[in-house]
Amino acid sequence: MPRSPMPADRPALLGRVLVVDDDRRMASGRAQWLCGQGWHASAVGTAEEAIALVGRGRFDACVIDGLLADDAADRLLAVVRATSPATGLVIAFPAEAAREVAAADATTSLRDDDLLAAIDRACVAGRSRAAARATEPQVIEPKVIEPTVLGEHATIQRALDLVGRVAATPATVLITGESGTGKSLLARQIHQASGRTGRFVEVACGSLSESLLESELFGHVAGAFTGASSDRPGKFLQADGGTIFLDEVATASPAMQVKLLRVLQQMQFEPVGGSQTHSIDARVILATNENLESLVAEGRFRADLYWRINVVAIEMPALRDRPDDIPLLASHFLTRAAAKAGRMVEGFSPAAIDALLRHSWPGNVRELEHAVERAVFLGRGSLVDVADLPPAVVGAARPPTISFDARAAAPLKAAMAHPERQLIIDALERSGWRRDAAARALGINRTTLYKKLKRLGMDLTALEPR
Repeated sequence: MPRSPMPADRPALLGRVLVVDDDRRMASGRAQWLCGQGWHASAVGTAEEAIALVGRGRFDACVIDGLLADDAADRLLAVVRATSPATGLVIAFPAEAAREVAAADATTSLRDDDLLAAIDRACVAGRSRAAARATEPQVIEPKVIEPTVLGEHATIQRALDLVGRVAATPATVLITGESGTGKSLLARQIHQASGRTGRFVEVACGSLSESLLESELFGHVAGAFTGASSDRPGKFLQADGGTIFLDEVATASPAMQVKLLRVLQQMQFEPVGGSQTHSIDARVILATNENLESLVAEGRFRADLYWRINVVAIEMPALRDRPDDIPLLASHFLTRAAAKAGRMVEGFSPAAIDALLRHSWPGNVRELEHAVERAVFLGRGSLVDVADLPPAVVGAARPPTISFDARAAAPLKAAMAHPERQLIIDALERSGWRRDAAARALGINRTTLYKKLKRLGMDLTALEPR
């Protein structure tokens, strides 16, 4: 986007703008240009990322690409309007695709002057809407803070135990684990439990080039590079008194690793193009899905930085390693998705639960969340069924893993099946055929009981007395 000089009559910092465009390069370029015009602008590539950011802090305006895939733009408009009435809503279209959008405060082309004028109009509308909302009678409800990371499996409980022990300390935390396991959520939970009053600031190191990352982290002064028409504080300064979370830290270049090491050791830095040294008090949490020890051995990650960040290490387990948590997580995501969709969905059919339990979840918890959301948004019944789940989940259900010779074990398995079946029937009879009570009596959870019933070919509807 061409750079326009900032008008002399515009203030140094106009407010906060969120740019949403599934072309991340375009979103980043437009946000940088807006920063040059005096706005404090951030960029995201999806409606989900935008909803998360709006939920964490106030924006004066939100500029949304009107050509976002599917109904993402309309859904984002509805969510922002409901949760952040003070945020002005701008829909931006290429000139050939422009159309009016009733839910937006302003619809504009992508021309510089049109976009700036639309943002101004939207901000005025947002302030008026917030003022009107403030005069309405408010019903104050107690605030309930639910845990951001859920799970009862021993592996996730160990991680949460470490969170409880380290949260109130200033220790640097390194969170490891596969993509989608919830490293960002765990970092946020550490911040929430820390008692720190400052902000939680998240930086996706892997999504930015080295020059952009340096400016993002440390800020820059006016004239530091083309388009830097005003001073801009970096993420470290924004996190002063709070927590900064550096995701994908393994992607940092060698030069950036040196700069990070200095900040972690001294909590001091200079903005790009500046000489003034800033001192901060920020908790640092880092995350990676790569093996840093291997990268150190290969010379791709500094050993001194590794030992500096590996103070307290917390590993987030893969979802396939804690299958007992799948129904709990799925139920949680279903409740949230049903609220978004405005539908009454009571739960999952047994066949759907079975499919969820058998899938290997290469995308981990994130994949499960998206699968449940899809099922709720596209389903029609009161229960989520197999047909509502993504084909990748149903079609890629893993077969039972057998680590021994099945032919040699067949006689033993057949011999064990009868007493196991009888034990289950006895437990069900004692508990009045209540599955949850029978599972407790057998010392297993209900999910494991369902799996055993399926494996043994037991149809309870035929066995249960009428």
